[in-house]
Amino acid sequence: MTDTYRSPLVDRYASPAMAHLFSDDHKFRTWRRLWLALAEAEAALGLPISGAQLDELRAHLDDIDYDAARRYEKELRHDVMAHVHALGDVAPLARPIVHLGATSCFVGDNTDLLVLRDALDVILPKLAGAIANLARFAETHADLPTLGFTHYQPAQLTTVGKRACLWIQDLLMDLERLQSVRNGLRFRGTKGTTGTQASYLALFDGDHAKVEALDAKVAQAFGFARSYGVTGQTYPRKVDHEVVAALGSLGVTAHKLATDLRLLANLKEVEEPFGAKQIGSSAMAYKRNPMRSERICALARHLMTLPANSAHTAAVQWMERTLDDSANRRITLAEAFLAADGMLETLVNVTSGLVVYPAIIARRVASELPFMATENLIMAMVQRGADRQEVHEVIRVHSLAAAAEVKQHGRDNDLLDRVRADATFAPIHADLDALLDPRSFVGRAPEQVRGYLASEVRPALEAYGDAATEASLRV
Repeated sequence: MTDTYRSPLVDRYASPAMAHLFSDDHKFRTWRRLWLALAEAEAALGLPISGAQLDELRAHLDDIDYDAARRYEKELRHDVMAHVHALGDVAPLARPIVHLGATSCFVGDNTDLLVLRDALDVILPKLAGAIANLARFAETHADLPTLGFTHYQPAQLTTVGKRACLWIQDLLMDLERLQSVRNGLRFRGTKGTTGTQASYLALFDGDHAKVEALDAKVAQAFGFARSYGVTGQTYPRKVDHEVVAALGSLGVTAHKLATDLRLLANLKEVEEPFGAKQIGSSAMAYKRNPMRSERICALARHLMTLPANSAHTAAVQWMERTLDDSANRRITLAEAFLAADGMLETLVNVTSGLVVYPAIIARRVASELPFMATENLIMAMVQRGADRQEVHEVIRVHSLAAAAEVKQHGRDNDLLDRVRADATFAPIHADLDALLDPRSFVGRAPEQVRGYLASEVRPALEAYGDAATEASLRV
């Protein structure tokens, strides 16, 4: 349809797998599976539910009459009851036992928890894949000296691989937090209208053990080892906030990483992949805009705003619940995952094909290294018997003159030429190349890269195995 608004998060950015998880089809089919699991568990625990009724439910898990459901909802003003009636129309034998003892949140909240879990299972391998890409990149360029920046001003040298490890470290923090959030999810289960399980206690004639068994059976049917020990009508909306906040934090990391890449692209040191027929600008044919990194930043910026929504929703849940969460959660939960998924799809793509330009990097290092090396030159002269203060003054004067050549006249840094031409430095003229080898200015950066990859990154990726590899190769 072209005459109705459609979310670009679905149409342009998120994967089909993620879009499906938040679809009506997935939601309402899950509702029917929940009703079936509830009825099966109730029958197993002794309620008078026949095999024929269960078979009828099993036969109608996917043939949802959406027109009928819409008609019922228009009349009843209740989405869950609309689908109860639509199911009852095609499963008349099972109609009396559909939704038996349940409240609307039995299907609504349990479905949401299933979607949260499954959506995290889509996100995590992609995040691991991006980390795997950057780990290979960091290892390849562990020794390549590059100009470090503080305040976006030239600082001491680092290596291209070491800078990549800074990105990886933030992504690993996100991976660990999202894993923790995912593994901490529980089912709402069968808690009843205000969480007291009163309706189920009545169904089972006051048998508390059967009520507890019902809760456990339904949770286990959907792969949850535990359900929340206490709830109101809903599962705690704090859970939503923990999930969305973790995704928002991933947005922070991705935004910083992609911004670094945009800055490096401007310096022509590192660029994102660029297609053979890709157009950078409709007007300027020579341009190679970092459009994928910009997309990451755009989606991340939206993602970073969503935790405020989930925080406010959790904070205003009066007593056992209030309904002002519903419309907000429909938007916030879906958009958080769709934005995160689209962002990660792009991040995996970008990190799978980063292009490095060593000659440009070396030229920039050469333009700044003479200034950084002045202390090394002074120390070398002192080791050969020179007076430290005298040498310091001489090199200070040369440095100021060289800086003027660069800043005022736009010429190359000629500090080393001045040192070579000054007889004061004759004792170290033969050693200048060694003293100015960029590799001697990167400290332990190469060792840090290899040690970090071995001790922290690779062990963290082991749990994802082929899934991370598959995700990392997506282009």
